[in-house]
Amino acid sequence: MIGCIIQARMGSTRLPGKVMLPIDEFNPLIWYVINQIKHSKSCEKLIIATTNLAEDDIITDFAKKNSIQYFRGSAEDCLDRYYQCARSFSISILVRITCDNPFIDPTLIDDAIKIFNSGNYDYVSNCKPRTFPQGTEVEVFSFAALEKAWNEANKPSEREHVTPYLYNHPEKFQTFNIINQKNISNLRWTVDRIEDMKFVRALAIRIKKSPILMKDILHVLDREPDLVNLNKNYVIDEGYTKSLEYDKKLSYSKPK
Repeated sequence: MIGCIIQARMGSTRLPGKVMLPIDEFNPLIWYVINQIKHSKSCEKLIIATTNLAEDDIITDFAKKNSIQYFRGSAEDCLDRYYQCARSFSISILVRITCDNPFIDPTLIDDAIKIFNSGNYDYVSNCKPRTFPQGTEVEVFSFAALEKAWNEANKPSEREHVTPYLYNHPEKFQTFNIINQKNISNLRWTVDRIEDMKFVRALAIRIKKSPILMKDILHVLDREPDLVNLNKNYVIDEGYTKSLEYDKKLSYSKPK
């Protein structure tokens, strides 16, 4: 089974509670992520993976209200949360989407799944290295690869961010990275800070269709290039970079 697992939590350090912040007058960020993924033609199951912390009850309440399946697990060890979720729902091919990306393009998801199924791959992505805009990241990998990472990964960065063990060990895994025709990785519609939220709200006002595809956003930016100034100051992969600093100080063992 091909399952899309969305990582979501309220405890973002740079923009707390962002997953439940409104993008339009009716819907929060997490609604947009789910709605976009529902337009994928290849994903057979959609699950929200959140934490056991009380602050994330609001996420499970949202899931129940909208008839979305969910899983609760470790707040610190995201790799364990992801693995336990996949095992609980018997997912054999996983699509990893984070709840930072309200305009994740379902056609990119389907493209990544198609490539994964066409070859003998353990891991396929469109962001290692980046040529697509920030906010369009898709990762597809097998449960067997996830289980190997779960058993062997012991660095904080590998446990917190789920997939680094896969793409940092090409000697153990067969990987493939999708390259965009033009490198537009300088563009950004992920949500990490309040400036990013202002940008995606501006896009939502201008694009009244569903799903919102990458080409739709590019069309808006062609007409209004100054929109990118709303969130032009950013650090790429800021959270992962911080985790790499922790790698130098300690190791992290998976739960017994």
